[in-house]
Amino acid sequence: MILFQCDYNEGAHPRIMERMMETNLEQSPGYGEDAHCRRAAQLICKACGNDRLAVHFLVGGTQANMTVIDAALRSHQGVISAGSGHINVHETGAVESLGHKVLAVPHKDGKLTAAQVEELYQSHIHDSSFEHMVQPKMVYISNPTEYGTLYSRKELEELSRVCREHDLYLFMDGARLGYGLAAPDNELDLPFLAEHCDVFYIGGTKVGALFGEAVVIVNEELKKDFRYFIKQKGGMLAKGRLLGIQFETLFEDDLYMEISRHAIRMAEKLREAFRKKGYPFLVENRTNQIFPVMPDSVLEKLSGSYGYSYQERVDDTHSAVRFCTSWATKEENVNSLIEDLNNC
Repeated sequence: MILFQCDYNEGAHPRIMERMMETNLEQSPGYGEDAHCRRAAQLICKACGNDRLAVHFLVGGTQANMTVIDAALRSHQGVISAGSGHINVHETGAVESLGHKVLAVPHKDGKLTAAQVEELYQSHIHDSSFEHMVQPKMVYISNPTEYGTLYSRKELEELSRVCREHDLYLFMDGARLGYGLAAPDNELDLPFLAEHCDVFYIGGTKVGALFGEAVVIVNEELKKDFRYFIKQKGGMLAKGRLLGIQFETLFEDDLYMEISRHAIRMAEKLREAFRKKGYPFLVENRTNQIFPVMPDSVLEKLSGSYGYSYQERVDDTHSAVRFCTSWATKEENVNSLIEDLNNC
């Protein structure tokens, strides 16, 4: 079985595993106070073009999301998210379990607009019962989104402007950020994110690491006491160097972008094969997530040899599914899928 279900089916990039073994018997302070975490943070700050950033390493995306959101919000405040947002759909109510409501709004291909944020904010403050309602205080977006789409520079600038006008924090979930930055139609870069977001994170779990996300805090208000929140949420890894070593390796010699570009090349090749077969896409994008709409009969034939994710029913005989490439996707496996696809 060849898996295209997600971008974390494999372990870690060999250079990370080698570095783990090389440093295995090193003695170092715990809880992220080691030299590897410090250097990884320095490399990320350099890549972002800002040496005043606070960089913290957490184990996974849900942990990063809930820790950032809880650190930013008071008990009466909530976070605005697209209805498809990961915090709203696939995190088992982690944010709500901390007492913060996710204020979900309709989306277009996974994206929020500045106009939607403006409308929700104005609706709240002009409601005569505003004090009886959850106060919007943060805007959560994903880039790439859960549909593999990307925010343009203009869209992010507008979101940032609205958030700053109304004293809202802008938080970007970057679990798949590398694949977004490597996409052919991408307009963003790390310095731009550091300029327009209050906080974002750089995903490692889905982009070459065994595990780990690098939370990058720009806003001075959010930097204060953040390590207390990490500890309180169970995120302060005793052997913190395991996170530092991975991001240190990923941000040396442009490895993070190199492996991200590989995933995009594989996705482009597979996307073109679906297109040539005449299959439309549920959502058009150029990242590593592909959402073809296919006959159920073809999917049944492929399911014996290939793993993919079901997305939604389209009609009585067609389903939208997701095929996902990764930093480790083998070209021979992509070629095998294309050959079988052409023979169906």
